[in-house]
Amino acid sequence: MYRYNPSESIFAGMTRAQKQQALTNAQQALLDLMSGEKGVTFSYTQGDGTRSVTYQQTSMSDLRMLIRQLQADLGVISRPRRPARFRW
Repeated sequence: MYRYNPSESIFAGMTRAQKQQALTNAQQALLDLMSGEKGVTFSYTQGDGTRSVTYQQTSMSDLRMLIRQLQADLGVISRPRRPARFRW
């Protein structure tokens, strides 16, 4: 059986305060994406024509996984979600 060990986490070198700040930032980023506050492509007009800027969008599923991992490290949840395994 898999037992979650925070000392083996990818966040093992971070202080509790750093993990808490990272969790807050990740949760805010997810809220911004879900509410449409953060755009991905912006267009604007300058004197010599129209310009557009495109930013890479982080997927919501990636943010959710990051949030669960940080929550597990902080003890908010007991462990991150295990990968799905299929048995035949």
